[in-house]
Amino acid sequence: MKKLFTNLNFQVILGILLGVVVGLYFKQFGPTAEMISKNFIKLITMLISPIIFLTIVLGIAGMGNLKKVGRVGGKALLYFEIVSTLALVIGVIVANLLKPGAGFVNNIPVDHTKLAIYQKAAADMHWADFITHIIPGNIFEAFVQGDILQILFFAILFGFGLSWMGDGGKPVIDLFEKLSTVFFNIMRIVMRVAPLGAFGGMAFTISKYGIATLKPLGLLMASVYLTSFFFIFGVLNLICYLYKFSLWKYLGFIKEELLIVLGTSSSESVLPAMMNKMEKFGCSRSVVGLVIPAGYSFNLDGTTIYLSMAVIFLAQVFQVPLTLIQQITIIGILMITSKGAAGVTGSGFIILTSTLAAIKIIPAEGVAILLGVDRFMSEARAITNMIGNGIATIVVAKSEGEFAKME
Repeated sequence: MKKLFTNLNFQVILGILLGVVVGLYFKQFGPTAEMISKNFIKLITMLISPIIFLTIVLGIAGMGNLKKVGRVGGKALLYFEIVSTLALVIGVIVANLLKPGAGFVNNIPVDHTKLAIYQKAAADMHWADFITHIIPGNIFEAFVQGDILQILFFAILFGFGLSWMGDGGKPVIDLFEKLSTVFFNIMRIVMRVAPLGAFGGMAFTISKYGIATLKPLGLLMASVYLTSFFFIFGVLNLICYLYKFSLWKYLGFIKEELLIVLGTSSSESVLPAMMNKMEKFGCSRSVVGLVIPAGYSFNLDGTTIYLSMAVIFLAQVFQVPLTLIQQITIIGILMITSKGAAGVTGSGFIILTSTLAAIKIIPAEGVAILLGVDRFMSEARAITNMIGNGIATIVVAKSEGEFAKME
């Protein structure tokens, strides 16, 4: 019994269940629960930048062959584009088949203040700016703000520079190895409070939105979860089969991370842990260091499923008939806009509003309908994103001969 209560899986599940109960019956605890959840995310966030930087630098420096770095990065980006496009297409097909927005009556209370913030952010977002934003004007500022893309860019350059030093760079590599061990040790300490973070996240969500809020948009939610389930156990499972590893074994190996994402609704809450787990699963550090951080910006399968379904859903809500050509156009735009969904607060709404503004067919203010229940769909997005990034890492590692089976 003592072993059960000290098991992290059990503690996280217990935290989630307690969060549901507290959120239902002690709604006044909501603000405190939000504070608990946010502070847990902050604990994780403080580790993300240094861990990503150190892992990428050590990975590139450890490869030796810089052509290999380019090959691994190219394979990863090609994989991301193919799989995320599949996710978009599947989302559009399911939304057309199930028609979650047909006959919808808008009786959801709208937070117009929050909507205005998202609309302004979408209006200010230009995709050329997003691309140029990858290059940091001040690397220290990038670390302070936790900008993953800028840190990734700088870490790759730093890794190349260190690699060119040859044996002269060994003292720096040895120092970074020790620092990496320190940060992963800190991460293990932080993960012990994951049950508290999961409790706070669930209690806040239920206390603020309530179970009843789900009813009017239940079909959309069910559609998103169903599509995510099909994508994981259909598409990703097929990829696992083709590359000769078990999806179930992989999911069992990351079960703690799955539970934490379920409780916190954030895949970033397990980013450092996933990098560590992928190494233990058999992927080389060099591949993990390149693929996982890049995946968090370019391989958001769950987010792309949600975005594609949300656009079709809103078209059905406003009774806007979309031709096949228009839907293909939407998929093309989403292939671009979904790449900007990382590292932006409220990214789902910002990207969705930007896409609606680009196609000029569906009223952009329609995203207000989704405000109340987006938090409940974020679990599906975050879990699908996380699972997809881990599988991408294994696929690239296997294709490079950089995968060793667990002992």
